[in-house]
Amino acid sequence: MRKATVILGVFALATLVSCKEKASEKIDEGNVAAAAQRDEASKSLPAMTFEEAEFDFGTIEQGTPQEHTFVFTNTGDAPLIITNATSSCGCTVPDYPKNVPIQPGEKGQLVVKFNGSGLNQVMKTVTLSTNTAKGQEMLRIKAFVQAKDGASASLGPVAN
Repeated sequence: MRKATVILGVFALATLVSCKEKASEKIDEGNVAAAAQRDEASKSLPAMTFEEAEFDFGTIEQGTPQEHTFVFTNTGDAPLIITNATSSCGCTVPDYPKNVPIQPGEKGQLVVKFNGSGLNQVMKTVTLSTNTAKGQEMLRIKAFVQAKDGASASLGPVAN
């Protein structure tokens, strides 16, 4: 027991003696300035503002391909990058500027192609993965799809 006490005492004494430098004296002012600059730069983010986030094709015939161009502006303080765009189904295909920096104030375009599948009211979404604060942006398209013969699949005649 006495050996353990002596060893513990020597260890404690060595620890106290080795800590004579002040931590504040070890700070490099160059590193502090670089960290402050890095933190300020990380606050600058792009922002994606769309002229419209939803588009209605109206009434279309089943199987008729449709296309719409969504226009957006980078209203943020840093270059905007779209890394991915996915749709809610295979009938909708987004065409976008993948990994192309869009500078603050610049406009960009995203084309959404819809093959006209489905019947009656359909709504599809396109989700964009971006470097904005939200990380994702969402667009919607919708249409009322009529059967090819021109007759809709309604529940009955419409009374006037």
